[in-house]
Amino acid sequence: MASQLKVDTLTGVTTAGSIDVTGEGNSTTTNLQQGLAKYWITFTQSSNAVGDSFNHTSATDNGTGDHTLAIANDFSSAEHAAHAQHIQESGDSAAGFAVTKARAAGSIQIQGLQNNRGALLDVVFQVSSCGDLA
Repeated sequence: MASQLKVDTLTGVTTAGSIDVTGEGNSTTTNLQQGLAKYWITFTQSSNAVGDSFNHTSATDNGTGDHTLAIANDFSSAEHAAHAQHIQESGDSAAGFAVTKARAAGSIQIQGLQNNRGALLDVVFQVSSCGDLA
């Protein structure tokens, strides 16, 4: 019979905010807190609307396909690992990609671009970031 563990809080024994998980093969460990996404959002560029998010406060439209996303609980520095991608919503049929233009402890600037470097229209951005919170 399978076991089930139900808890509200996990706390490390030696350091309250640090829990290591043993990996496959029992030869390496991964720190649980370091591996979690600390920010994520699904964001519709054309309407500036948030579909769903975690640790997000607001979005600023900087121009066509260019947005700055504000983070509720800042990272400890601008050196967090931010990732951006897009999915097509409607209208613009050109292939393209999303890039992270700039990062700060409390924000991520993203840009949607067509393969010919023109700005993408009517896309849904999916953005996430990992790193240490302040």
